Amino acid sequence: MNTSFGESLRGVLAGLHVRRIMALRVARVCAVVTVALAITACTAARLAYNQAHNATYWWLDSHVDFNNGQSTPVRGDINAFFQWHRTNELPLYAGLLQRWQTLAAQDLTGAQVCAEFDVIRQRIDRAADASVQPMARLALQLDAAQLEHLKSRQAKSNTEFEDDFLQAAEEARIEKRFDRALSRSEMLYGSLNATQKELVRNNIKASPFDPQRTQAERLRRQADLLQTVKQAQAAPDTAAERVRGHIARVIQSPTPGYKAYADELVRQGCAQFAQLHNTTTPEQRANAVRVLKGYEDDLRVLSAQR
Repeated sequence: MNTSFGESLRGVLAGLHVRRIMALRVARVCAVVTVALAITACTAARLAYNQAHNATYWWLDSHVDFNNGQSTPVRGDINAFFQWHRTNELPLYAGLLQRWQTLAAQDLTGAQVCAEFDVIRQRIDRAADASVQPMARLALQLDAAQLEHLKSRQAKSNTEFEDDFLQAAEEARIEKRFDRALSRSEMLYGSLNATQKELVRNNIKASPFDPQRTQAERLRRQADLLQTVKQAQAAPDTAAERVRGHIARVIQSPTPGYKAYADELVRQGCAQFAQLHNTTTPEQRANAVRVLKGYEDDLRVLSAQR
């Protein structure tokens, strides 16, 4: 988790933003598309989703540098995933958005917010499971040079994380997270007033998000991924099992104490989201309902396309 859960949840509710949800590098590329709806406006949502198979391919290619023999089967797997996702998952997301319109018009509790987020996580888990077989096939094809390329991309990602969350001064880190959270909140509610902005800022300051602990977990996952690929290649018959095990260790870290830390991020994030929502005016809530309705309509159109 790169930021506080509150920011993550605002991103889901305000834009269902494309994020590195599963942190799988190779194995996550399809799972990340579970929320790859990139919704910033109705037309943009449809365009983004209809092009997401290409964006997914190029994102993955930037990490492992496909050779000519790999490109066609990988594209085939990605296209098949999106067809499955469009048919089976988008209608469920549309139903969620319909329910959220009712919730947006009333006060919320942290428990209600967490319940909705748990439903999203279940959808992510389902998409991750759908990605196991194609990602296991890909893992078996990666050569030594491609694994070195993946390592270099991991190192670049780690440097970016350090620049954003470990090297910068604390106030600069808070300001960057505030700007991101404010943008996502205003995408849903419209402009926030000064009191609401201060609440967002204070919630960021109060978040239990620990960048050093989070970076350590990122490093563990990266090493786990590389080890998973090597183990799969040493015993090809176990490749799918290895990938599924890696996903399980991403969902629940084996690091002592990390689950409690992650659970606390979720709990506080839910409470903070509900706290901000409960300060919104009737006009802001009406704006949220309109935005969510637009998202719902988009997904219904997208799910009907073949």
